[in-house]
Amino acid sequence: MTPAMTDNTTVPAPTWPVHRLAGRLKHLLRERLWAQVLTAMALGIAAGLALGPEAALVAPGTAALITSWLALPGYVFLALVQMIVIPLVVTSIMLGMASSEDMASLRSTGLRAGLFFLATTLAAVLIGMAVALTIQPGLHVDAASLQADLRPAADAVTPVAVPAGIAFSDLPGHISALIPTNPLKAGLEQNMMQVVVFAVLIGIALVNLPAQHRKPLLDLLAAIQEITMVVVRWAMLLVPFAVFGLLTQITTRLGLNALFGMGLYVFTVVLGLLLALAMYLAVYRLFSGRGVRHFLRAVRDVQLLAFSTSSSAAVMPLTMQTAEARLGVSQATARFVIPLGTTINMAGTALYQTVATLFLAQVFGVEIGLAGLALLVSLAVGASIGSPGTPGVGIVILSMLLGSVGIPAAGLALVVGVDRILDMCRTTVNVTGDLIAASLLDRPEATAAPARVDA
Repeated sequence: MTPAMTDNTTVPAPTWPVHRLAGRLKHLLRERLWAQVLTAMALGIAAGLALGPEAALVAPGTAALITSWLALPGYVFLALVQMIVIPLVVTSIMLGMASSEDMASLRSTGLRAGLFFLATTLAAVLIGMAVALTIQPGLHVDAASLQADLRPAADAVTPVAVPAGIAFSDLPGHISALIPTNPLKAGLEQNMMQVVVFAVLIGIALVNLPAQHRKPLLDLLAAIQEITMVVVRWAMLLVPFAVFGLLTQITTRLGLNALFGMGLYVFTVVLGLLLALAMYLAVYRLFSGRGVRHFLRAVRDVQLLAFSTSSSAAVMPLTMQTAEARLGVSQATARFVIPLGTTINMAGTALYQTVATLFLAQVFGVEIGLAGLALLVSLAVGASIGSPGTPGVGIVILSMLLGSVGIPAAGLALVVGVDRILDMCRTTVNVTGDLIAASLLDRPEATAAPARVDA
């Protein structure tokens, strides 16, 4: 898609690297990356059982040394994605906004996107709360033995202390703090809300600049985005090895009994995520008038890659390409809504945090009353907004929620054991929500004739 060009008002679109990287990522799918990941998961669990205390094939110290080296590709993968998530989000938002020539349309899209993300995240949290309170998976776990086994891992986790609430008089200060006085510091601290606000403000300024003044900066942003795409491609090559190493380390540490003991918790989270996915599809069917099967066929590739990588940021280029080429979303909408959603649309993550918090409250016998549930809902929604779309970030946010309702830090070590599997599932829901948002929020003229989807 190339915008219509005039002599004075439109900047020739820079060479977008999105489609080139999307082709590379789809090549990974043709190589059946999802099958490689599932195979790596099975092999990782098997290797972890062989190295674990049940089999006792090697000494515990030797097993720890082996698994630390096996997990190295996983840590490298996480580091690479975290390294490039800031420039990837910033350049994508700026380029997406700058590609829009209609300021009124851009403002309307941004407002509707924010309301959509907030409403769907709140709905997902309520779904997670209902499922956790109905099934009550924490009542079926032997808390005493698990706490003793996981105490060393829990000591390595530093929970994040948060205030119980924000006074109304302090609200203006918190709102003004969203604007980064030092954008470099916001990037270094990975304060994603400040980073997004900075990118949006600069994008708005770019739209208002004369064509000849903004073209050099657009070319520079496109070049930076191309660099980040190369790093993403490198990271994708590590995915099967990362999954194998991390699952080997986790299984060695916890053993199969602990994983089986967490089975009902995993079922509860997955059930909640499936209900949230059904909610998304119902919203899509209701407001778009299109068939759900049409949508699922269009997005199956990016869903598989999101499941494989556990990173909505890593698959963001393919998500944008899918929205444009297979869902008929305009370039301006896709390249503004998708990066924005990658940062603030974390409905699956918020649902997971809610279920995990209630599960651990049941395990440790912590009573959460009506006021505590209300606090949990507000914190889960607020904490998920602006969290980076990178693997493992849900555990960091979860530590904040646990401290707010008085759950011991040892609970983190309990859920870390199965977090990777749940991370893959919730990332798929997050990416699906981004695509539905882009499709529904596109301008009427762009969605009137959606692109044909291959069977």
